[in-house]
Amino acid sequence: MKHRIVVLGAGYAGAYVAGNLARRLSPADAGITVVNAEPDFVERLRLHQLAAGRRVEARTLAGVFAGTGVHLRLARVTAVDPGSRAVALSDGGELGYDTLVYALGSRVADGGVPGAAEHAFHVTSRPAALRLRERLDRLEGPGRPDAARVLVVGDGLTGIETATELAESRPGLSVTLVARGELGAALSPGARGHLRRACDRLGVTVLEHTTVEAVEAARVLCAGGTALASDATVWAAGFAVDPLAAAGGLEVAANGQILVDRTMRALSHPDVYAVGDSAHAIGDNGLPLPMSCASAGFTGLQATSAIMARLTGREVPVNKLVYVGNHISLGRRDAILQPVDGEARAKRAYVGGRKAARVKAGILTMSLWSIAHPTFGLPRRRRRLAAAKDVPSGRVAA
Repeated sequence: MKHRIVVLGAGYAGAYVAGNLARRLSPADAGITVVNAEPDFVERLRLHQLAAGRRVEARTLAGVFAGTGVHLRLARVTAVDPGSRAVALSDGGELGYDTLVYALGSRVADGGVPGAAEHAFHVTSRPAALRLRERLDRLEGPGRPDAARVLVVGDGLTGIETATELAESRPGLSVTLVARGELGAALSPGARGHLRRACDRLGVTVLEHTTVEAVEAARVLCAGGTALASDATVWAAGFAVDPLAAAGGLEVAANGQILVDRTMRALSHPDVYAVGDSAHAIGDNGLPLPMSCASAGFTGLQATSAIMARLTGREVPVNKLVYVGNHISLGRRDAILQPVDGEARAKRAYVGGRKAARVKAGILTMSLWSIAHPTFGLPRRRRRLAAAKDVPSGRVAA
């Protein structure tokens, strides 16, 4: 009987793991099924561009996995039962597994702010980005005497990229970025200055040290009683993981991420691996990896290597788990590349401007290319699985 590998989620991490395992394991011994709610691969790094009106083509997952032997199941995951090694799906079906890769990623977090879920837009999924795009199209329609007011709540990377992209792509809008603290507080002084100049150049109004306490249909209420009028509020104040892992009995961190060992294997269930935003992975610097595309790549590579090694009776390699810095787009022709040190603190030096924008564009291109070509550069030999008695339980290379 084939070893059943089920991958939940086909974002950057899940699609990478599934495609590479399919290439490297013999189809005579292993069957790989990917479960995903949407038929397309979502370039989450570009969803703010999609919302702003730029063309972002959707690549089908069927095309991504063509020729790999991966079976694609289009459904939402409704429950995970690691005790019985099964997952329940929205189509009424159930999938059993021998190895599970949990890669369901993250979603927008409303932080318990009243009205945020009901009245605010976000850019953490393709349908959500398209809803925001449609709203902005209506706001820019003929007959409007003044500029429509767009509030972007949250000064993390998503908030900054969304506000600057909207301001550049839709100059007829009045864009305000609402920051809980100092804008770009995690950046170096030079990068903070660059960010402020970019916001000034693009006409983005920045409100610092402002806490949003409620979102209504046409305004945002802030601490201290200030009310900000808004024709469209974009919520970018944080991310949260799906509670399915905790509900299923997997051991999780306080934020719901699955606790994993150095090889991305769940501490509570050794037949489950977590990757990307779903994993509470400790990096080589001793700190949890941030939710990011880069972390998806590092955790996905480690999980793939570990699964391969354990199933084929080899020593488990230890790959790098590093956090090197942030790449922040500021519209189409400007960006900031901010390296960090071993303590995840911003280094003094940074790269800004068109050069940084070209690097960021290259990262976006390569991220998509690596997903669309999951077998490129890998050895053509597909390895057979070891007999059950020969598969090591967790020997890790020093």
